[in-house]
Amino acid sequence: MTPLAEAIAATIRTQGPMRLDRFWNTALFDRSHGYYATQDPFGRGGDFITAPEVSQIFGELIGAWMASAWQQLGHPSPFILAEIGPGRGTLMADILRTVRRVAPPCLAAAQVRLVEVSEHLAALQAAALERFDLPIKRVRRLAEIDRGPLIVVANELFDALAIRQFVFDGTDWRERCVSVSESGRFEFVLSGAISQLPDAAGRYAAMPAKAGAVLEGSPEREALAGELAARIAAEGGAGLFIDYGHALPGYGDTLQAVHGHAFADPLDRPGECDITSHVDFAMLAERFRAAGLAVSPVVEQGEFLLELGLLERAGTLGAPLDEAGRAEIRRAVQRLAGTGESEMGRLFKVVCAASRPMTLPPFGLAAAG
Repeated sequence: MTPLAEAIAATIRTQGPMRLDRFWNTALFDRSHGYYATQDPFGRGGDFITAPEVSQIFGELIGAWMASAWQQLGHPSPFILAEIGPGRGTLMADILRTVRRVAPPCLAAAQVRLVEVSEHLAALQAAALERFDLPIKRVRRLAEIDRGPLIVVANELFDALAIRQFVFDGTDWRERCVSVSESGRFEFVLSGAISQLPDAAGRYAAMPAKAGAVLEGSPEREALAGELAARIAAEGGAGLFIDYGHALPGYGDTLQAVHGHAFADPLDRPGECDITSHVDFAMLAERFRAAGLAVSPVVEQGEFLLELGLLERAGTLGAPLDEAGRAEIRRAVQRLAGTGESEMGRLFKVVCAASRPMTLPPFGLAAAG
């Protein structure tokens, strides 16, 4: 066992089975041995590839979107341009480069903020962005961002926040927890019957459930969505949120782990594997609407990027290249917008919340089915 696994096992043996969200947070965010404290998970050398790592086009389109949002919000100056969970800084670098090119006044008005809890990743972000002569500041929490209008993007953020899982046994709901087997391996066990589900999970519990149904809920995702909604409603601004998940609520076990670009056991090697689950976009939209924000339909990433000009930008980048270079761009476009099993276009969803109605995509697009 790794030191982190030994520490988790010792806690379970002393205190009893551990809730899934506590196991998740320890595995990912333990300051000494957690996954995001010690690993560089992004890119071909890591465990997974995010959209900004697939192609610069993704970040360029997001940068153009943010500049247009600034214009539709009335050109606030100054304003906060923020990313939550900036990874290695790749997306923000592409955003800043694009905004500098297409809307210099927007960049001049921007105060750039990166919300990052990991010291390891914060160092990578600082290195990626040091070439920009801008007031870039790293904070650890959304609440630490300066007051004022906020235009924020979060790509693959909510999937990293922990969930709780509940299983219906045909009569009662029981919470899925983590224990240690006689052989010393981590295993799932179920709690005793739960008289009332937490609010975060109970929203959809009224739907008929069959024995074995799994209900997922995330108080942490709800809390962050509510905090973002309150901030945008109070100060003005817009938020663009991109993640893999589902547009409509439903039962199902979406817990998964990734290591070396392959699926792994979520309980195996805590601290060495990424743990995620699908994001409930219906919940996000509900929290945004509850704060009085204008909320777009939940749309698929492929439709969103195509509407922003994915093909046109790919054509421009490919024009001066040889056939091999153009083929590489075509592969990236297919990965970002395609609907195949290993492609992002359908699995990833997009939603926007703003302090005033906007004409930018994903507003005006058809909701994902």
